[in-house]
Amino acid sequence: MYRTAADFVADWTVSAAGTLNVIQSITDDKKDFAIVEGHSSLNWLAWHLTSTASGFGRIAGLNIPAIERGTQAPGSVADIAAKYEEISEAYKNEAAKLTDEQLAEEIDALGGKMIRGKLLRLLIDHQTHHRGQMTVLLRQAGLPVPGVMGPTQEMRK
Repeated sequence: MYRTAADFVADWTVSAAGTLNVIQSITDDKKDFAIVEGHSSLNWLAWHLTSTASGFGRIAGLNIPAIERGTQAPGSVADIAAKYEEISEAYKNEAAKLTDEQLAEEIDALGGKMIRGKLLRLLIDHQTHHRGQMTVLLRQAGLPVPGVMGPTQEMRK
């Protein structure tokens, strides 16, 4: 749970940069790659992270660019990356305005009550989970895997 805006913004900045690098590693010709047909593809995961970041922001009461639920992913990965980057930057600006009291405030979230700072922690945890799935799919698709939390095999060559 986050208790200060500065702590969230610092974590978000690092996490979002890693996620953007992963999204930008997807190529349009491999965007529909999935381990099993009909399961989460690279494209689906990239758009899921982008759209849920938008939704989490609205739930948290932040002025984050809206993506309406059910909106189809843009046609290119570059467009998804651009939208993700726009949302990421908005988080840095908007979350920095939160007070310690607002982070400790209980809000309506995900079907119940949740402390705003806990919702923001859940946002980063959710992103980390799906980013890990994406790095495995990148490798299986034969695409380079960027270093997110340290160097990858591609970086050591």
